[in-house]
Amino acid sequence: MVSQTPEADFQVSLSDDQAVVHLPPRLSVIEAVFFKQTCHELCERTPSPEHIILDFSKTTFIDSSGVGALVRVLKTTQTASIDLILRNVQSPVMSVLSLTALDQALTFEGNSGSMTGTKEELASKVNRKGDKNGELPTTHPSMRSSVKRLIDIVGALVGLGITGVAFIPLAIAIKTDSPGPIFFSQIRCGWMGKRFRIWKFRSMCENAEAIKSQIENQVEGPLFKNEKDFRVTRIGQFMRRTSLDELPQFWNVLKGEMSLVGTRPPLPDEVDRYEVPEWQRLDVKPGMTGEWQVHGRSSIRTFEDVIRLDLEYQKKWSLLYDLKLILKTIGVVFNKNSGAY
Repeated sequence: MVSQTPEADFQVSLSDDQAVVHLPPRLSVIEAVFFKQTCHELCERTPSPEHIILDFSKTTFIDSSGVGALVRVLKTTQTASIDLILRNVQSPVMSVLSLTALDQALTFEGNSGSMTGTKEELASKVNRKGDKNGELPTTHPSMRSSVKRLIDIVGALVGLGITGVAFIPLAIAIKTDSPGPIFFSQIRCGWMGKRFRIWKFRSMCENAEAIKSQIENQVEGPLFKNEKDFRVTRIGQFMRRTSLDELPQFWNVLKGEMSLVGTRPPLPDEVDRYEVPEWQRLDVKPGMTGEWQVHGRSSIRTFEDVIRLDLEYQKKWSLLYDLKLILKTIGVVFNKNSGAY
């Protein structure tokens, strides 16, 4: 039996113990929502199929929403004890799966086609193509802007110079104020959900993560903030108000994991709670500053506001707009009433 889903333009072929989902040429937000919904309905069938096969033979473009839908479908099938198998994965899609490490969590079926075989063989095929980055999708115009990248590199080098000058007095202040390391690192999610390690000057007590559960969350949704967080040290309050704690992130910008301007870099447990459309905010690199820094900063109280501002940035983006946000950020940092906490 073959059923058509006109809105998303893909088909589902059903047999006794398996369902084959034929994905469309593009797997972006609209298609991704229907894809997730279709797979969820298949898992709830009585009896449910033993295998769900995703046929990627026509799919050559996948963005963050497509990645998010795939993550949700994988979790749903695992909960339902259904095998999820990918078939005929094309090179651009495989590049994304490799970038996000999903190739390590998924099962691939060897069939005739341009990109098939075990996950190790698929990864090898991607790597042998040489220009792996060239296979990655352009999810947003800013991702292919060489001028934006040049601005990031120059800004990062200047910022690292400032970090070097500020390092000794900040290091002494941090160590004098509370025991523990000078730097704090944390795993965040970047472009397409790829995980990376972000760096900051430590602004909290050494066991801050261990006692996080003792702090009331004053923000709605998958975010965490508290205006009177007792874990923040005295020097930490000053560094957060002036954004000095974020200076080491210029290293992340230089490495290309972040941009000077972009969206807020979320924690993995935040991303785990995203619905498929909310993954759109990961279509650009996370930034040291962005809409949330100049329009509300710590006064933002809902996750919906963060999403709205991040998507607003993507819609308004231009090189000139980036420069405007950088200038506005400098003004915010020197405004004593608008610092972070």
